[in-house]
Amino acid sequence: MPRKSGRIFEWILARRIFHRTRFAERPGKRVASDLWTIPSKKRGRVVSTASGSKASSTDYLGLSISEMRDIVSRFHQRVGAAFQEHPSTKESVRKALRREGSERCLVRLKRLSTDVILRYGDDLADLFCQFPDDVLWVQAYDYGVGFQPPGENRIDEVEVLTRASKWTDEWGTRWGHAYGGVGATPLGNAIEDWSEIDDYLAHRIPDPHAHGRLDRAREMLAVHGDKKYCVAVICPALFERQHFLRGMENTFCDFASNGREVERLLEALCDNLIELIREWGQTKISGYYLTDDWGSQTGLMVSPTLWKKYFRSHYRRIIDEIHSLGKDVIFHSCGNVMRLVPELIDLGVDILDPIQPKAMNLDEVGKQFGGKIAFCGGIDDQRLEDYTPQQVKDAVRHAIAALGGPYGNAYILAPANTMTPSVPFENIQALFEACHEQ
Repeated sequence: MPRKSGRIFEWILARRIFHRTRFAERPGKRVASDLWTIPSKKRGRVVSTASGSKASSTDYLGLSISEMRDIVSRFHQRVGAAFQEHPSTKESVRKALRREGSERCLVRLKRLSTDVILRYGDDLADLFCQFPDDVLWVQAYDYGVGFQPPGENRIDEVEVLTRASKWTDEWGTRWGHAYGGVGATPLGNAIEDWSEIDDYLAHRIPDPHAHGRLDRAREMLAVHGDKKYCVAVICPALFERQHFLRGMENTFCDFASNGREVERLLEALCDNLIELIREWGQTKISGYYLTDDWGSQTGLMVSPTLWKKYFRSHYRRIIDEIHSLGKDVIFHSCGNVMRLVPELIDLGVDILDPIQPKAMNLDEVGKQFGGKIAFCGGIDDQRLEDYTPQQVKDAVRHAIAALGGPYGNAYILAPANTMTPSVPFENIQALFEACHEQ
């Protein structure tokens, strides 16, 4: 593949597919610079944080790391306690997602960055306490930071995801976070050249059964696993892990010129993922959340033929393994993946996520695939900061009408991707109200 085409795909990934790490692109919005800094201009609704201070859209960045940790800890303690007091919904959620009928659509609004928690603190916690989610995503560690064994010299997730930072994860991928940005983005490849593949697979690929890998998840599941429908977050799955290791440009070139090496790497990644699935299978989870972004804003990044050649058989193994454990499969793939959905249904995917409205027409998704697969997402996170509160409520009602009501409410109402701190609090409040006042 020509290098120019590879760079186009890399641009797409950085600007669209890695939606968690995106920076606002329109005039007057925040933009990441080459120096990993942003302008210090403060704007937005001022609210109280858990520490009692006032914070605009960027003021929280001036807090100390210890203050940030306290805010995040308090938020999770309060929300966790509210979830625990909420009546058990595990079986009703399972029934809804298996398309056996539900009185209303399900809700999952705890799809937000740490920055949102830092900006809104107790005000945000109040909403979750009043309107608890029906489904709980359980994450053992941040996907960009990765698992860290107990001991010294651990990466502080709060610090690296709020300060200008660079680090290397357990897979050998080098990451960076821009000050004022959200999430992290890959900066360097773990496998620069295919001559390294033997050593990498023999000595450097992480152990899915490493002691302590799921300790954080097990603590959460001990509290919520019996009453809540809890989902194990496995991010990334195959394709995303492949290009985290090789780099996006190399990955697309590899499909054309290094097919044998690609097949070998994907086989090893699939084996590793299945072992991790089995490790999670010993916990109280109800489903697995697998992430591989295949869409650009307008269509797939690869042809269906290439997708089937390299990935279909591996997804079959993974999905069959999850179903053998009696669990559900939630498959996350950003962008326009309309051409891929029939394949995912055929493979046995139970829930499709995130159904981004600016990339996929909600009404068409419902008409073509409603009743064949459950849905999750559908609320345009790219527009939440620009909408009025009434427009937020209208968007929720449209999503319910398109993806939920006609198909037995087999639908988890959720932002189509991670909410960022640029969303005004009144819009977040309108989102909670509309989702829970069905």
